[in-house]
Amino acid sequence: MTRVIFLSKLENTMEIRKKEGEPITSLMFRFNKRIRQSGVLREVRKRRFKDRDQNKTKRRASAIYRSVKKDEVLKLKKLGKI
Repeated sequence: MTRVIFLSKLENTMEIRKKEGEPITSLMFRFNKRIRQSGVLREVRKRRFKDRDQNKTKRRASAIYRSVKKDEVLKLKKLGKI
C-alpha cells in the first residue's frame, strides 16, 4: 500500500511517497526534512502573527497622540519635573 503525503505551498506542491517496506517513522523523517529545506515553516511562522495595516484615520490619530505626548514630555523637562 502506497501512502502519499501532500503539502501545498502557495504555488508549489510537495509529494512524498512511501517506499515499499519503509517504516512510517522514516517517511515522516523524509517529509520533515523536505519541509525544512523548502522554507515553508519559516514562511508560515513569519506570517502567523502579522497584523493588518491600520486605516488612514487610525494612523493619523496615533500620530497626533504621539505628537501631543512628546510635547507634554518636553514641557515637563523644561519645568524640571522629569
